[in-house]
Amino acid sequence: MSAIPFNPKTIESEAQAFWQKHNTFKATEDPAKPKFFCLSMMPYPSGRLHMGHVRNYTIGDVLSRFERMQGKNVLQPMAWDAFGLPAENAALKHKVAPAEWTYANIEEMKTQLKALGFGIDWSRELITCKPEYYRFEQEFFIQLYQKGLAYKKESMVNWDPVDQTVLANEQVIDGRGWRSGALVEKKMIAQWFIKITAYAEELLQDLDQLDEWPELVKTMQRNWIGKSEGAEIDFSPAIKIFTTRPDTLLGVTYVAVSPDHPVAKEAALSHPEIAAFLTECKKQSTKEADFATQEKKGLFLHQTVPHPITGEALPVWVANFVLMEYGTGAIMAVPRHDERDHEFAKKFNLPIVDAPTFTDLDRLIAQGIAERKINYRLRDWGVSRQRYWGAPIPMCVNEQGQSVPEALENLPVILPENVVMEGTRSPLQTDPYFAHREKDTFDTFMESSWYYARFACVDAKQILDERANYWLPVDQYIGGIEHAILHLLYARFFHKLLRDAGYVKSSEPFKRLLTQGMVLKDGSKMSKSKGNTVDPQTLIDQYGADTVRLFIMFAAPPEQSLEWSDAGVEGSHRFIKKLWNYTVGLSISVNCTPSAHAKRTELHEILQKINIDMHKQQFNTVVSGGMKIFNLLQEVPLTPENQAFHQEGISILLRVLAPIIPHTAHALWRHLGLGDDIAYAPWPQVDESALVRETLTLVVQINGKVRARVAMSPSLTEAEVKAQVLAEPHIQKQIGSTPIKKFIYVPHKLVSIVI
Repeated sequence: MSAIPFNPKTIESEAQAFWQKHNTFKATEDPAKPKFFCLSMMPYPSGRLHMGHVRNYTIGDVLSRFERMQGKNVLQPMAWDAFGLPAENAALKHKVAPAEWTYANIEEMKTQLKALGFGIDWSRELITCKPEYYRFEQEFFIQLYQKGLAYKKESMVNWDPVDQTVLANEQVIDGRGWRSGALVEKKMIAQWFIKITAYAEELLQDLDQLDEWPELVKTMQRNWIGKSEGAEIDFSPAIKIFTTRPDTLLGVTYVAVSPDHPVAKEAALSHPEIAAFLTECKKQSTKEADFATQEKKGLFLHQTVPHPITGEALPVWVANFVLMEYGTGAIMAVPRHDERDHEFAKKFNLPIVDAPTFTDLDRLIAQGIAERKINYRLRDWGVSRQRYWGAPIPMCVNEQGQSVPEALENLPVILPENVVMEGTRSPLQTDPYFAHREKDTFDTFMESSWYYARFACVDAKQILDERANYWLPVDQYIGGIEHAILHLLYARFFHKLLRDAGYVKSSEPFKRLLTQGMVLKDGSKMSKSKGNTVDPQTLIDQYGADTVRLFIMFAAPPEQSLEWSDAGVEGSHRFIKKLWNYTVGLSISVNCTPSAHAKRTELHEILQKINIDMHKQQFNTVVSGGMKIFNLLQEVPLTPENQAFHQEGISILLRVLAPIIPHTAHALWRHLGLGDDIAYAPWPQVDESALVRETLTLVVQINGKVRARVAMSPSLTEAEVKAQVLAEPHIQKQIGSTPIKKFIYVPHKLVSIVI
């Protein structure tokens, strides 16, 4: 039994108190050291950490601690994505102001994060609903407006008449609002946009620079940007069509326009059945996935347009599968080459023709009928939200009814926090302070698109200062694959805006990206609705934070899904307890001479593999390596002559495990007198001389069967190995006088003889 009992609660509280007292994780700029900025995506303050949070932040903390031990100047900060609709829903449910609910949740989750021992620089904490944060966002938006990169325009939206708000496509379920259940209307309202399309090509091309990003994420972004090269062709003054297949032009048999196209709206004025059809289309889903499977519907618009080559009159239809948001809102239909066009043509008895390939596009260009064009699927970023709990958009309405920027000296435009939520109507609608101000608030993607940069200079008197160029880009970013498109794309866009405004010199915000897998239980993602959640706090109380951290890191590689296992948690706890009992029973002399033990080669071979796996971010095999070292130490008796080996082994082991079980490693390091703070101890280095074995054992096969194991020097040449193997009496007996057809030598491992 150990002299010092294993008590995780005491061990962890003492370690955390030490870190807080000594500002262990406070980061300052130090040009003399290589920097390492590690960031995990900020959480929404829902009130309780879930296992997805724990996995995400444990991965980041392990990397941060490892890089600090590598001698780097490490920054690992934390922010709270504090605005958003869930706070309004909670306010209505619990009859509290969204701000009060949000701040209480932040404090609760912050306490949980600290209990897990994450090495966060809390002096740089950001809360996105605080005016000292979003005031710079407002200022930057005004700069973008003045450059013509932010603008207001009428846009078709999903409108919930009960909640009085715009809904994303994903919030419309079977034509009804996801929360109110009201029939959703298509409505044109004025909204604010930022011109991300001006950066479409750069956002696409710069993906090639991100060689430390997962290929899947880059592919998803390429598809979202959706570059298409083709031609825009005039079928009439009112109908232009973009196509990537001008070679199929002679196969066009009809033209189809979106229900929102001006030609369709004009036809509706004199044809009631068309007007009714357009009204019906406003109720349909606008999800792209639904467009592919929904029933094809349409009406003839009682007009034709001439074919640009043959002059043939082509009927113009309105079709529910044509989107105004893509291309020009009109398509040339080629039923023989397009499945969708073919389905529509069959349904409405429209012609389907075989036609020769058209190659003379230059003639149409010369005639002014067509022009070469590049089109992008990407659309400008709509940043308006008709909700209360968000950063106010810093625009005013002047006496002429025009939108004008708020005066800079009046910033920030402060969102009132002490409000009463009555139904879904925004309190800003009746607030005198907002009488002549914009009442929409920013999309919460605005806050999450630049928080990473503000960490560099949280006390700066402008959006960013020169410290941003010390810390940026982020060296390691960690978060779920669900953020692969919008959040990461908007952050990349925002970084380029900051660069062009002179705030940063780099062109990309995140150098390396890790998308961690989900935490599963019983084969499915943990969720309250499925009743398969595991409360991290309960586990911390029962086993300690280090046990939770060790299991999370050991159970699966970080990019793969992790299957929860109660037995795995218990096994992790047993390992830490064994390590504790073994270590506190050691008697270590700091001035002990270097080990000369026969097992030292194995020790450094394991360490060599651990170091490779750490750089590959394969933490599960790092833990496995640590367990192998521990087993190796237990094989060697605790005698005076083995003291040097045990000292070297435990010194290596505690440092290897310190990023993963930091509290236990901290306590044992200090107990052994190896140093004051293992967080800044140097990462163990492989002794190359220890890897040189005096002898090695070769497996000898004859015709595929193992016949002998031969000990020999690793420095022998292949010819010398062959001579020694064939000189072995047992081998000579097996071969006899039979001629040798092949002699195959796999260095340091195997000899294969074919006779």
